[in-house]
Amino acid sequence: MDFVKGLRCRECGRTYPVEALHVCDYCFGPLEVTYDYDALRRSVTREKIAAGPLTIWRYADLLPVSDAAPVDLGAGFTPLVRADRLAAELGLTELWIKNDTVNPTASFKDRVVSVSLTKARQLGFKVAACASTGNLANSVAAHAARAGITSYVFIPDDLEMAKVVTTAVYGGNLVAVRGNYDDVNRLCAELTSEHPTWAFVNVNLRTYYAEGSKTLAFEVAEQLGWQVPDHVIVPVASGSQLTKIHKGFIELGKVGLLDEDEPHVRISGAQAAGCAPVANAFVEQSDYVRPVKPATIAKSLAIGNPADGWYALETVRSTGGAFASASDPEILDAIRLLARTEGIFAETAGGVTIAALEKLVSNGAVRPDERVVAYVTGHGLKTVEALAGTVAPTTTIDPTLDAFEAALDAGDLSDGA
Repeated sequence: MDFVKGLRCRECGRTYPVEALHVCDYCFGPLEVTYDYDALRRSVTREKIAAGPLTIWRYADLLPVSDAAPVDLGAGFTPLVRADRLAAELGLTELWIKNDTVNPTASFKDRVVSVSLTKARQLGFKVAACASTGNLANSVAAHAARAGITSYVFIPDDLEMAKVVTTAVYGGNLVAVRGNYDDVNRLCAELTSEHPTWAFVNVNLRTYYAEGSKTLAFEVAEQLGWQVPDHVIVPVASGSQLTKIHKGFIELGKVGLLDEDEPHVRISGAQAAGCAPVANAFVEQSDYVRPVKPATIAKSLAIGNPADGWYALETVRSTGGAFASASDPEILDAIRLLARTEGIFAETAGGVTIAALEKLVSNGAVRPDERVVAYVTGHGLKTVEALAGTVAPTTTIDPTLDAFEAALDAGDLSDGA
């Protein structure tokens, strides 16, 4: 059953039908999906969800598309890992890592793409397209291949090689654009007008695409026994993921899946210092998110003019959260810290999340007694270049027992104590 009522402008409140629309034609504000929460409350239960697939589609009633056979590679229901060793290092009592590195194309983007391409097919689109900093490129190319449709993926020409290879391998059209992500996004906005039959998932299908991020909230609550955490830390690029995680927690209360109708979760954002327009606005106590030119190793977060930046800023403020940014060296340190303590290898965006969390704990924005969830959204194998020169073999020896024992005796290796 489809519980979608329509689309509504987030600025002026005008309503629209369920079509391929993403901005209000009156005030140019962004549109979002609205649902019949009363009907959902009567229909959706914890038991019904538990009986569903171990993917995002267990929450199909809370998503903007009804399809018995969605475009699906198996995204979602990723591990929520209790991170006691990392918590001890940071000075927290209870810390969890939402580990989205294990999604089919190794990032959270599989959630939003599965939703948007299923909706695109329902709306009659025959071509999948996107502007991407890398992870979305991987996911669109893979899901389009799965669905048997043509894809056009546009990326900055300086993207990490792993992300280029893991997009091109699916056989779609991969277009490298000389410029940064904002240049690529601007081009795709123009192409949307020139090719109205193409589903640009993060442009003309953005309204539906963004809803897939709500599943990051749904899963955390379910995995915590239908309870919400006190505080979550979310990496910020466009800002959409952060706002939709907030929406997800609120919706769970509205439809009666939680013990409280109005759950309160403090939401904090993490940005790279070399591309921190939203974090800068928070620190400056400004209502204006001033665009910046990205200069960071965290390329998946390198959006200098974030479409949902103001909404992310307002969400953080309204929930009592905070923002922190991390320099490139801090990002690399945090990647190694997470790997060393919890065995999770995150891409640079994950390093941003953990580095920001460390700062938020140290300045008191995250309290030691809170139940905290940090979102790690992509796998480190995508950004191995960033770690080049910072990790290496502990030692090099000849292939003999004596050589190994000599290295051990010399202190070149840890004795495991």
